[in-house]
Amino acid sequence: MEPEQLAGFHVGWPRKPSPVDFLASLRGSSHVVLAIDSNDRVIGVVAAISDGVLFAYVSHLEVLPGHQGSGIGTELMQRLLRQLGEFYAIDHSCDEEVVPFYGRLELTAGTAMMLRRRELIPTDV
Repeated sequence: MEPEQLAGFHVGWPRKPSPVDFLASLRGSSHVVLAIDSNDRVIGVVAAISDGVLFAYVSHLEVLPGHQGSGIGTELMQRLLRQLGEFYAIDHSCDEEVVPFYGRLELTAGTAMMLRRRELIPTDV
């Protein structure tokens, strides 16, 4: 995969990672599932990192804006959850407005502690 295949993601993020950094993040993930259209363009991606034994953390779910609402995100998550099926804990943190989406996939809201240091995200600038 090339960085230019990952352009257009992270819509609405206050600081968007560059396609180069997004690709590096995916390459560092233990699990990645892609949605690719008929023109070999990546239109959706979900990724997780894991200790390989008990725990996994879903770090990314991104679908290009023109393809959102068509079931791609749901399908990507279902495929990822099947891959992670044997882990004791599969965790994910998300913005409040997408909690219902993840609830439909049987992820439940709980208590999570987070530190977001947006100033450290390299950007395309």
